[in-house]
Amino acid sequence: MAMIVPALMAPALMNAPAMPVAGSARVAVPKMALVDKMEGVGPETFGKVFDPLGISSSVSDEAVMWFRHSELKHGRVAMAATVGCLVSKLGITFPGDLANGVPFASVGAGGPFAAWDAVPTAGKLQLFLFIGALEWASETKKPHYMRGGVPGKIDPYLFEGIPGLWAPKIRFWDPLNTMGALTEEQKATKRKSELKNGRLAMIAIISFISAHYIPGSVPLLPAGF
Repeated sequence: MAMIVPALMAPALMNAPAMPVAGSARVAVPKMALVDKMEGVGPETFGKVFDPLGISSSVSDEAVMWFRHSELKHGRVAMAATVGCLVSKLGITFPGDLANGVPFASVGAGGPFAAWDAVPTAGKLQLFLFIGALEWASETKKPHYMRGGVPGKIDPYLFEGIPGLWAPKIRFWDPLNTMGALTEEQKATKRKSELKNGRLAMIAIISFISAHYIPGSVPLLPAGF
């Protein structure tokens, strides 16, 4: 599970240059830390950054950006996993075959926690290759999210290809360009919704896993979920 608490870190107070006040007295003015300016604060955290362990005060700004990037990435995976788990529990599968002689229905027949074992080895390798390609695209993007880039940002064209050899022009993300029609305020609202839904999904999927492998560990879920 992604690190939820580190990505919601509390403010670190840094002393700014002393400012003159009445007479010759000088006081230190606290400066907002990077984490205070990040999106994600809401009523569920009482309008403050949630960091009961004070982690943000002991790490660099680069580490804070790494935490946020990880939170967004794992939140997206958790949302997909949560929906997939629920859909599989309902017995809903894609039509057709996953591979020759391997229908989707047979992969999902044993439930979401047995599906991975039912996927052919070649299919597993393709999944690992795809995940690796996404990670490569994210980590090689300039500027890097820890060096002035935007954590979690996905460009429409993840892979620019190889000049003179391969130049894909397929929009991997937002193919209908729905984000292009939104105002900056609307985009900010959607980013905040994604962040919060990702946090909830991380809690949900770990609850599903716990309920499946440790019956009774999640009272709200039936035994053998």
